Amino acid sequence: MSPTPTPTTPPPGPPTPRFGYGTNGLTDLRLDDALALLADLGYDGVGLTLDHMHLDPLAPDLADRTARVARRLDTLGLGVTVETGARYVLDPRRKHGPSLLDPDPDARATRTRFLLRAVRVAADLGAHAVHCFSGINPEPAHPDDAWKRLAEALAPVLEAAAAARVPLAVEPEPGHLLATLDDFHHLRRLLGDPDPALLGLTLDIGHCQCLEAEAPADCVRAAAPWLHHVQIEDMRRGVHEHLPFGDGEIDFPPVLAALAELTAAGYPGLTVVELPRHSHAGPDLARTSLSFLRDRLTPGEAPAC
Repeated sequence: MSPTPTPTTPPPGPPTPRFGYGTNGLTDLRLDDALALLADLGYDGVGLTLDHMHLDPLAPDLADRTARVARRLDTLGLGVTVETGARYVLDPRRKHGPSLLDPDPDARATRTRFLLRAVRVAADLGAHAVHCFSGINPEPAHPDDAWKRLAEALAPVLEAAAAARVPLAVEPEPGHLLATLDDFHHLRRLLGDPDPALLGLTLDIGHCQCLEAEAPADCVRAAAPWLHHVQIEDMRRGVHEHLPFGDGEIDFPPVLAALAELTAAGYPGLTVVELPRHSHAGPDLARTSLSFLRDRLTPGEAPAC
């Protein structure tokens, strides 16, 4: 009589991207409600934009408020990346002002102090990274002068990030001084080629579609050694407009396959849906966006529902 076979546990499937949703697309919700929504929908994390309607970086008792958010994230099982792209958090009249490129050194210092505060918040939250960007050059300065300003303004932030052991993830942004992956590498060289574990990239998939020469999936693979944060949405070539999935031109299965490769290689960060102009429909778009992304994972990679 042959022995009864011993049941075996099937091997786990390939690693899948860890999806998050940006709070800049949920600004009509209280932060606690937004986090609960994302956890209920099955997201792995959140891109937390520091702004007045959620975790206000300039209001009193920031450390205590941050500690409460950290406990809430832990309870809900959500990872987090701190994002610093709030439109009017520092200047109520100038979008993203002042920038790291402002001609006024005191204004540049204001942005630097904000990023230093973001590093402290990120450390207290246990965040994967702190996101930032260069800003536009507000005057017809010589490019060399603009790049020098950027490097000098970021140097103390990089030092603080190293001390806090929180990577700095710079985002190439259409229309900004640092707009492309090549521009990121130029900054990296200006700063003395820091360790990629310290100075890295936020890669926005839509921005790749908008202006990079390579296809978005190829951009993921090219950026992989420096990646600490990924943002994702649909977009059209040459038009910097963040669109819900299906409203643009991106072919997502190859992108998601490249992100799955990245995860399998050890990328610990999030892939965060970035729809900052769609808060009016945020809860519904959070639901449909996650379904869209899961449905387009390579066969065999879709997580069980």
